[in-house]
Amino acid sequence: MLKKRLIAVLILRDGQVVQSVRFKHTNVIHYDPVYAVECFNKWAVDEIVMLNVSPSAESRQGFLEAVRRISRECFVPLSTGGWITDMDYARTLLSNGADKLVLNTLLADGPDLVTSLSRRFGRQCIVASMDVKRHDSGLVQAMVDRGRRETGQNPVAWAKRAEDLGAGEIFFNSVDHDGARKGYDLDSLKAICTAVSVPVIAFGGVFTWNHLVEGIEAGADAVAVANQFHYTEHSTRKAKRHLVQSGIAVRREE
Repeated sequence: MLKKRLIAVLILRDGQVVQSVRFKHTNVIHYDPVYAVECFNKWAVDEIVMLNVSPSAESRQGFLEAVRRISRECFVPLSTGGWITDMDYARTLLSNGADKLVLNTLLADGPDLVTSLSRRFGRQCIVASMDVKRHDSGLVQAMVDRGRRETGQNPVAWAKRAEDLGAGEIFFNSVDHDGARKGYDLDSLKAICTAVSVPVIAFGGVFTWNHLVEGIEAGADAVAVANQFHYTEHSTRKAKRHLVQSGIAVRREE
């Protein structure tokens, strides 16, 4: 049986780790992201995702430096994303410590480049970051550009598109659930997990450890947490212990 993964997410804005609430990033959690990674190493997460949500592409060099510093302290796979718009920057991230590339807006604006990146570095290196938003009408739509731009596609169609373009994994988030402390968007998550053959990571909304169980029961291969991991001491060990007690196979706790 394949074990489920527990993933910690670092959301960086202008080099600082920030809290995300419905894609608003105002509260600083750590001024130095290396401190957060040191904690996650001690608490034995399975992977780390770093996302650059800075409003300007000029942040790319600073983010690259953060990736370089963090990779020296990180003992688990490291996925990085944000402002990846060309092959050179993608290659530079990978050569400076990243193991995977997290792509979001590029799925809409540069699909050919997504496929080229997949062919150049391997499907296992490409993670499609997928954000969804539910409108007042009840319609759920995939979004890009930090949750601000509509794609005109429903979550299932967008997930299939990402897989067809060469993504080896889906990183699923919901604008409405992000930081809302009500758990994952299970309806959308279930639909996506059923529709694609690549692994799906559930993200956005965790407040109790049982939310992780719900994500896995919905079909996710991995469950990711940002805000809650930063505010709870020894949080990943507690999360893994809860998963084990719920009958879910996870990687080693220590």
